Amino acid sequence: MSELSTHKQRLAIITLGNELLASTESWRTGKTFAKGKVLTLHRPPGHGSESSWYCRVSRHNKEDATFDEFWSKLGVNKAENENSQSIVRPFVSAVKQVTEVKRISATQSVWTLYYTYPPPVSPRVFTVLQTTYLSSATPRSGLIVSIPIDLSDDERKGVRGRYVAVERLLELDDGEVEWRMATSATPGGMIPSFIAESSMPGQIAADVTHFLKWFHTIRNRTAAEV
Repeated sequence: MSELSTHKQRLAIITLGNELLASTESWRTGKTFAKGKVLTLHRPPGHGSESSWYCRVSRHNKEDATFDEFWSKLGVNKAENENSQSIVRPFVSAVKQVTEVKRISATQSVWTLYYTYPPPVSPRVFTVLQTTYLSSATPRSGLIVSIPIDLSDDERKGVRGRYVAVERLLELDDGEVEWRMATSATPGGMIPSFIAESSMPGQIAADVTHFLKWFHTIRNRTAAEV
């Protein structure tokens, strides 16, 4: 793929990601989690999609993390941070191995993520093209888009799952950060979609709590070493 076509592909992904997140403003409101800090939203199948979509929105002050701190962990090597082994517990505990299959550019890479779950659920393999975009315009914002791709025999053994995720960090006027994420996933294997989807709001909301706990561990250790 030429450099020009790669650039056009990246712009198309960013545009579609922004359009999707803009549409979440009209999605059906769901449950709130983390003592009301995380709001979930839902869009049922339709609108050209065969799967349901789920969204979570949370706002964070500087005690949680600044915009730069969020971006340094979500916009840079996100897959590796989800599987960080340098601390007691990784950001996403189910992710046991990540592999950067190909680095296309500083803002695009192909990753394979290997998830394990308690029996009888088999391990899952998710391979995604991850695209990032950081805007320095006011207000600052950052976008992380993960879309599924098929590498067939190059993937680690496991049931192949597929997911799309679009995340946006937005710096608000008061210095807080809005973290908005929309996703649609197919777990693959014998798990019925309705079972996987019924737990989706709670799972994506829990990611916020897990991330903040993980990040504060890193921040505190760094401060202690200074």
